[in-house]
Amino acid sequence: MSTLLQRTARPVAALLGAHSRVHGRTGPAAAAAAGALLPLAFAPFGWFWVAPVSYALLFLLWRAAPPRRAFMLGFWYGIASFFAGIYWVYISIHDFGQVHPALALLLTVSLVALLALFPAVTGWIASRWLGTSGGAAWLGLLPALWVLTEWVRGWIFTGFGWLSAGYSQTDSWLMGFAPVAGIHGMGWAVLLSAGALAALAAGTRDERKGAVVALVVLWGAGFVLDDRRWTEPKPDVLTVSLLQGSMTPDLKWRPEQLEPTLGLYRDLTMRSAGKQLIVWPEAAIPDLYENVSGYLSDLEAWADREDSAILLGVLRGTIYDFDNTLVALTSPRQFYVKRHLVPFGEYFPVPGFVREWLRLMSLPYVDAEPGPPEQPPLDVAGERVAVTICYENVFGAEQLHYLPESTLLVNVSNDAWFGDSIAPHQHLQIARVRAAEAGRYMLRATNNGITAIIDPLGNIVDTIPQFEVGVLDGAVQGYTGATPYARVGNWLAIAGAFAVIALLLALRWRRGAARQAGGAAVSDAERS
Repeated sequence: MSTLLQRTARPVAALLGAHSRVHGRTGPAAAAAAGALLPLAFAPFGWFWVAPVSYALLFLLWRAAPPRRAFMLGFWYGIASFFAGIYWVYISIHDFGQVHPALALLLTVSLVALLALFPAVTGWIASRWLGTSGGAAWLGLLPALWVLTEWVRGWIFTGFGWLSAGYSQTDSWLMGFAPVAGIHGMGWAVLLSAGALAALAAGTRDERKGAVVALVVLWGAGFVLDDRRWTEPKPDVLTVSLLQGSMTPDLKWRPEQLEPTLGLYRDLTMRSAGKQLIVWPEAAIPDLYENVSGYLSDLEAWADREDSAILLGVLRGTIYDFDNTLVALTSPRQFYVKRHLVPFGEYFPVPGFVREWLRLMSLPYVDAEPGPPEQPPLDVAGERVAVTICYENVFGAEQLHYLPESTLLVNVSNDAWFGDSIAPHQHLQIARVRAAEAGRYMLRATNNGITAIIDPLGNIVDTIPQFEVGVLDGAVQGYTGATPYARVGNWLAIAGAFAVIALLLALRWRRGAARQAGGAAVSDAERS
């Protein structure tokens, strides 16, 4: 067994060990290099093994680092990983938002710097309170603390959960943890794997043994859970069509494009005759709901004749007071209003003078109105449909109120704002985790891709290629029952992380008290 462990450790040490001896002045560069690797673990690249290696490199760089240095190493890691992973924010702001390049770059860099504070604070806290070296740090403290800071990143300042560690594992066995403990449970498994790699590279003999055991148990459990179904299919099959109009944002809202767009979606809908559920993308109609009442009435009458139901995205209200809505053309009509809005995209948390400057510069400045926080599922085509619009799909915990009542998930989006970047692929990967967490089919209709049908295990059933006009036809089933994650949400992973940190703090306090008691006993003996 000893020989086997040594052989297991050697290749990991060869890959990671050199980085644990990086000279102090080159540490930030090494941290940035490790961070720049991280996006390769996510879609569209899908090299899931890169994530634990990248985090392990950072853990090794943090080894024995004082708090200030641990903060800076974490910050440079975050700068590189987020800049490489969400550079598409610049595309959205500049290319389609028509913001000056300097301002677009400033906004992008500001967001990246804010996000980089989370790994920075993780390193600082670990170094300041419990230390960053040894098995307890690699297999206990650092994974648990990273889970907690990622969880905070998912809700503070309205939240930004993009590039959370768990999303990198949609094509690995660790996806099996999604229906049990959600995205943060998956993330914890990734970080524990990283800690085990760090221990294999730089730990003691006993720490290496523990690392091998941790990897075997962790990935073995993932393998067992990977095909485990927690929910049950309904007996009836539902035929569906997802429409993709492929309209670019710079053309879509021009007045002369309204009639061609309405005609395009009408034609795509007619091609879907006989399908029980037809889903259009987010804000597919480039006009207000109130202005296209006749068009919608004609569609509703056609759907009634065909025994179909149509879900379509449209804005509702006025140009100064509107909401982002998905309407079900049923009798009576049903509405879902987007509730989690995108800051600086759908609302502007800025003082009045900044809003006035945006207006004078002909930049967007009007806030959309959010919908109520816990809207009920829509009753459509014999299913209870849980709806999310675009960015909302990143917030899995906000969708738990739908479950277990809902039988089907629908996400509509317009990822055209990100051009031909990695963002739409990452967004699809996020949707895959939501499907697995809930144990239900996910229907994802997008303006220009990636439109997809995702099964209850998070596997992609079929897609339409990006930037193509088309219809994705398929057959799905509604699902009943509840996964463990649907019952307890993020609290299993978060409470576990808090418990690990509390235990380590208690052990440290106990050791400190024991040392003080031993020192006092020695002093008493010397005096006597």
